[in-house]
Amino acid sequence: MTAELIRGQNHPLPGARVEIRVSAGQPVIAGATLNDSEGRMRDAGWIAHPAAPHLPGLEVSRQAAAGHRLAVDLEALPVDVHRVNVLLALPTGPGGAGRFGAVAAPYLAVTGLDGTEIATYTATGLDAESAVVALELYRRQGAWKVRAVGQGYAGGLAAMLDDQGLPSARELAATINEAVAAGMARTVAPPPAAGDREGSPERGAARAARGGPASGTGPSPSAGPSPEPGAHTPSGTPSEAGAPSPAGGPVDYRHPKRPAAAPAPGTGSPPGTGSPAGAPPGAGAADRPPEPVAGDAPGWSLEERLYNQVWGMFEDLARAVAAYRSAVDFAESRMEREVDRVLDDPRARVGPAADAARDAARAKQAQLVEQAQSALDRDLAQLVAEAGVVEPALPPALARWDNPVWQAYQVPQDTPLALRLGDLWLPERAELRIPMLVRLPLSRGLWVDSGRAADTAEAGLLDAAELRRLGAQTATAIAARLYAVHPPGQFSVRVIDPAGSAAGALAPLVETGALAEPPAAGAAGVARTLEQLTRRVDLVQMAVRSGNADALPPDLDPAEQLLVVHDFPHGFDDRAVTQLRYLADEGPGVGVHLLMAADREEARAYGPVLDPLWRSLLRLTPVPSDHLADPWVGHAWTYEPPLAPGGSEVVPQVLRQAVAGRRENGR
Repeated sequence: MTAELIRGQNHPLPGARVEIRVSAGQPVIAGATLNDSEGRMRDAGWIAHPAAPHLPGLEVSRQAAAGHRLAVDLEALPVDVHRVNVLLALPTGPGGAGRFGAVAAPYLAVTGLDGTEIATYTATGLDAESAVVALELYRRQGAWKVRAVGQGYAGGLAAMLDDQGLPSARELAATINEAVAAGMARTVAPPPAAGDREGSPERGAARAARGGPASGTGPSPSAGPSPEPGAHTPSGTPSEAGAPSPAGGPVDYRHPKRPAAAPAPGTGSPPGTGSPAGAPPGAGAADRPPEPVAGDAPGWSLEERLYNQVWGMFEDLARAVAAYRSAVDFAESRMEREVDRVLDDPRARVGPAADAARDAARAKQAQLVEQAQSALDRDLAQLVAEAGVVEPALPPALARWDNPVWQAYQVPQDTPLALRLGDLWLPERAELRIPMLVRLPLSRGLWVDSGRAADTAEAGLLDAAELRRLGAQTATAIAARLYAVHPPGQFSVRVIDPAGSAAGALAPLVETGALAEPPAAGAAGVARTLEQLTRRVDLVQMAVRSGNADALPPDLDPAEQLLVVHDFPHGFDDRAVTQLRYLADEGPGVGVHLLMAADREEARAYGPVLDPLWRSLLRLTPVPSDHLADPWVGHAWTYEPPLAPGGSEVVPQVLRQAVAGRRENGR
């Protein structure tokens, strides 16, 4: 069954060799870029385009056309390629449409070698854009998937290539447009009719006989021996490897330097090796998602691979839910339009015909929602399974406090790559928690909002004093985690608690000796601590600018500093507020970090002077709250703080080991 994708939705690919067919309302440029695990192009050699139509595993058309066939062999791609972006662009110069909003929406179909459609996508919603990343083929857990992207660029090819990290984007875009302009005099066939999208061999042969658009001359990029001189690579549906082509030239999709081997998980199986009788090769493998493996993302170390895998899970959950919500909205709007058409005619508003029309509209809506729910359940089930193997494999810095890895805690010798600040989830599957990770060292301060702004159903049942207590506990848990995951002597924690109101929450830090000095109390303690830290920032900045780090005074603590501030603005005068803002702005660059547990409403007396301070900090809440906005897909993620289970002694146990390790190292 063909999957009709909407923007953001994905679908597994049953095999490694596929075709991507493009039908547009007028001539367009088709190409494909290769990306690494970070979504970046390595150089200009990682794009197949009309001026250079062949890459290992890729073949595209040499000219602009209303119809294209792109050949892709995913097994023949370079090993460090993790994504293939299929791009479309409108030709520049006279005769060009200028923007996709002025032409029919491009239609793309991913097909197997026999022409069977795997997934289709219509790139709707474009307006001023003249280039678009239409589809993305990406590797996930050893298998490949296709995702409908539909990301348009009003700046054209240059903006698209620049967004993928290519330094010479403008020059390459000019080269592509020049190559297309040189071939625009060639005859361009009209776009295939709607019936041609079924991709049968007969229709493909008929289109080739009409002089349809060729996918280039010469052998396929992953072909074996070249055809005999004068032979032409067919523009119709590629044959199976080694099979003769109707046009006389063989198209062999096998990698010339790779021996025949069993297919990778999820890429299908050879004929006769496990597929049911009468089923297409690889059908059974496509129905079974690959078994999740912890650390299967790219990276130099297991920690980096796990970090990248967690972010991959976050992106997959965001896209899956976005596709589901978009499909439900589309089904609702479609039903409303169909019902409105019935109501527009007063003569048809009542009676059996009107009732039948309404029932049909509701049935279509229910069918679309059911299909969207089925796709969402499939994707979420795979993510739940992946989370089940990833969570136990996480190192301490990325693990929850209830993870057994903390019971085997050892004082680290190296600073970790990232830190877990809590969990994120969406209402479609609340039990699926994605770790919220931030890179170390911290690039911005943190703010635990202990005020009523953390307005959730749970927060509504708590009074102000309880919210402040939970805010102090959350700040302590984060500070304890930061202290524990750094090597001895490389991280120091200081606390400002003017009224001593957070003494209970701070007990794990105070009683274990994790603090560099007792919490600063009263106005004098606030002034002294801020003065010491601002002086440290000034001295380190001057040493860095002069290039003379040896000039730092011997009494300066070289460790990174975390300042935990409770009950702001109590105990802070105007000078202290200015120093706090200075630390928030300048501190992270020289190893001084800010963690505030405060109620913004209580600081209203200072007026807008503190607005830059709040905006510079990453806001967290002491109770679950859907306040973290995702501008990429528009989700509001629910954040859950990283508190230890009730009654657990894991935090003080870990802190005692970390303090003992520091003393053993004489720091």
